[in-house]
Amino acid sequence: MPCDRSGKTQTRVVALATITLLLLTLNIKCIDTENLGLEGICILKGLHPLLIVTYKHLTISVDTIGVPHNERLMVRCREIGKYKFVGDSLLHCRDGAWDGKTPDCVPTTAISNYTEDVPPTIIFGLPVGSAVVEPTGALAVYPGSILHLECLFTRKLGSPEWTWTSTSRRYLTGWAIAAQERDWKYRLSIYYAKPQDSGVYTCTTPKGFNNSIRVRVIDVQCPVLTVPELPLTSRVEGSRMGHSATFECPVGYRLEGAPRITCQYNGKWSTEMPHCEKIKCPEIDIQNNALLELNEHNNTFGEEAIFTCMWGYKLLGSQSMTCGGDGKWNGSMPTCQKITCPVPETPQSGRIVEQPRYSKKQYHGRTYKVGALVRFACQPGHQLIGEAATICTENGTWSHDPPVCKVRCPYPGDPPHGRIAPLKFWYKPGDNIQVTCSPGYVTPLEPVKKPSCRENGIWSAPPPPCRSYKEV
Repeated sequence: MPCDRSGKTQTRVVALATITLLLLTLNIKCIDTENLGLEGICILKGLHPLLIVTYKHLTISVDTIGVPHNERLMVRCREIGKYKFVGDSLLHCRDGAWDGKTPDCVPTTAISNYTEDVPPTIIFGLPVGSAVVEPTGALAVYPGSILHLECLFTRKLGSPEWTWTSTSRRYLTGWAIAAQERDWKYRLSIYYAKPQDSGVYTCTTPKGFNNSIRVRVIDVQCPVLTVPELPLTSRVEGSRMGHSATFECPVGYRLEGAPRITCQYNGKWSTEMPHCEKIKCPEIDIQNNALLELNEHNNTFGEEAIFTCMWGYKLLGSQSMTCGGDGKWNGSMPTCQKITCPVPETPQSGRIVEQPRYSKKQYHGRTYKVGALVRFACQPGHQLIGEAATICTENGTWSHDPPVCKVRCPYPGDPPHGRIAPLKFWYKPGDNIQVTCSPGYVTPLEPVKKPSCRENGIWSAPPPPCRSYKEV
């Protein structure tokens, strides 16, 4: 199978791993690789979960992977020194078979409770300088660095021994001096590392168990990072191997990309420089036709969406929402509810006057819409006390209380050639009236009882007439 040079390496690796993993999961032992277009494929399966595979500069952690003929894989343990790597770190695929020993990660003392029957753990420290781990598991150290290799072993079980392949000089070894380290750290120090210090450094326990770290002292520089444009800010340690740069965005922005990049063993930064994207919340989609947004295009971090309702509706919920730092609105969308007034109370001895032209528009079920006008009238023999009309307001209440219908006698009218007193529009029950005639006219001579307003709102008698003197 030809090599893939199209730049879609990651997709190809994942696809190969998926195909081979599926076949193996189904327990298909005889694979027709030729008909599948997979002839010459080399398969690694059952990989230790702490093994990291690098293929075409892409580093992944998988259980099963397959690569074409003549391709190479680099394999290492996730944390060098904490597990002992066994097998070959560089595997070459040749006609469906690996040219190399299958790799594995073996637990060491720090993981096995410091027993003496396992290889020792090796950790490293850099009080000065920088270093990175290569895909093969080698520790690439920048020249001039101070490197401490710590062999972790219980001191009471004896002293381990450091050996190395470099012949340029001898190195200081011995138990650490600090009280908290001297009983379990057996150290080898490389001061101001030079290329001649490159080699394999091995720690062997009294029982013969050993673990190694391969050191490669090399001068590698990455391209100098350009100063990022605001709002992105950075803290750049330097541009040599092992140096890193960290990036931040201010409040209201989201960092798109890695917050930290490192200068690698190959002189390239681990990934591209990130950038800042202004945090935005989703566009507001108003489903309720009565709901209005007062300020549109306000969905960036910290901005508010303010709502109101059309006339005749009231807002249910919060009047505003704020766009938060997680790109989500900090509340729920309010809704609008039609404002209505209940049917007003009908006055005793009175009635509500319906207006046929407007009743269908104003009357809503057993309620009235905002702006609806209701009029009141009293039965005959009653006077309306209060407002004769009321309007449904925007707060769902009537503008005036219902009126009261009081028993009253209406103004009876003046008799011909006379006037009644007292003169009023309405008379309360018990009120009396008398008649004063014009000159030349008199009321009847015989005693006449004054008309009185009764409790039913009817006069006890009509006003007495005025007669001419000539007729008397």
